Amino acid sequence: MQKVAMVLGSKSDFDKVKPAIEIFEKFGVPFSVRILSAHRTPDEAGEFARNAKKNGYGAIIAVAGKAAHLGGVLAAATTLPVVALPVSTSFLDGLDSVLSILPMPSGIPVAVMGVNSGANAALFCVRMLAASDDKLTAKYQKYVQEMRDKTLADDAEISAQYPDRK
Repeated sequence: MQKVAMVLGSKSDFDKVKPAIEIFEKFGVPFSVRILSAHRTPDEAGEFARNAKKNGYGAIIAVAGKAAHLGGVLAAATTLPVVALPVSTSFLDGLDSVLSILPMPSGIPVAVMGVNSGANAALFCVRMLAASDDKLTAKYQKYVQEMRDKTLADDAEISAQYPDRK
C-alpha cells in the first residue's frame, strides 16, 4: 500500500494532524510526518515532493497556516495529489490560510479541506488510495456503515426522548 506524507509548515501545526494520524492508524495506511516550510526550507520541501512518488507515497497532505503556500510549493514539484489542510491562526482564524491556498494557478491543482479538518484530509487520502485497493475500499465501506449505524442509533434515542408533540 502506498504511504501518505503529512508535511507541516511548522511544528506548531502538529496538533492539527493528530486526527489524521488516528484515521491512518485506524485504516492501516502507512504515513510519515515531516516539517518542511514553503518559506524557510523551500529547497528541501521541493526535493521531498520531487522524490515522493519514487519513495512510495501516493498522496501528500500539506499542513500550513497564515501565508499557506506549502500545498502549492509541493504540488508544483510532484505529480501526486496534494491535499491542503489550512490551519487556524491568530490573524484571521484560518481564513488567511484558506485564501492563500484557493487561488492556485491552472495546472497546479491542490485539493483544499476545511480549516483544521485533519480527519477529512486523511479520509480524502484514504478514498484516493482505496480507488486501487479493494481491502482499503472494504475498510472504508465498513467505516461509512459504522457512521450510519451510530447516526441512526442517535436518532432513535433522541426521537424516543422527544416524540412528536401535538
